Amino acid sequence: MLIDGPMEGSPRLLLIDDDQELCALMKEFLEARGLACDTVHTGPRGLALAIEAAHDLVLLDGMLPGLDGFEVLRQLRLRSDIPVIMLTARTAPADRVAGLDAGADDYIPKPFGPEELLARIRAVLRRARPMAAAGGGGYERLGLRLSPATREVWASGEALELTAIEFSILDLLLRAAGRVVTRDEITAALHQREASPFERALDVHISHLRKKLGPRRDDIVTIRGAGYLFRLDPDYPVAP
Repeated sequence: MLIDGPMEGSPRLLLIDDDQELCALMKEFLEARGLACDTVHTGPRGLALAIEAAHDLVLLDGMLPGLDGFEVLRQLRLRSDIPVIMLTARTAPADRVAGLDAGADDYIPKPFGPEELLARIRAVLRRARPMAAAGGGGYERLGLRLSPATREVWASGEALELTAIEFSILDLLLRAAGRVVTRDEITAALHQREASPFERALDVHISHLRKKLGPRRDDIVTIRGAGYLFRLDPDYPVAP
């Protein structure tokens, strides 16, 4: 049974794709099935709208003008855990792995069937609901719960006393979990500048953060010459 347009309170999707004809067809299809859908056709504009957190899920093309979809996803994951499904003609296994490693929740090669897309959207939204139900604008990931609004962190139900900078670093690493975050990325996010090769302040903050994480200290892995990674896999080798 089709619904005549999205209802109030329906999930709102953001479709980022430079194929305007495809966007119009997908928008019509999705809204006929009760999902609100906004469309945008460039990478930079899509990233800006996705960061605004006015949507429940992003449908992201891999090849976009201005900023390709893989870079949009990498930058988005530094700021948001919004669910993302990649829709792209880049179908090589390496591209699929790159998309998932960058933080995509699902990866659908073009061309795809609209009914399969709808089923994938519903599945990703179902998985996202428990995290959203945590409330307070916070999120849970890998056994840690963070509230960006109050800058509080809990591990195994216990609050951790972090400084503002320590919280920002942990938030950044968690949102990009499984991917190396470079020293420049962290410094730019904290101070809007590049890291100095002689600067040791970041290392000090990381050291203090690890101590406060206690049993989870080894989850922040140093990648020598690159940056830091919050490991997804407990068997990931720990740097000495």
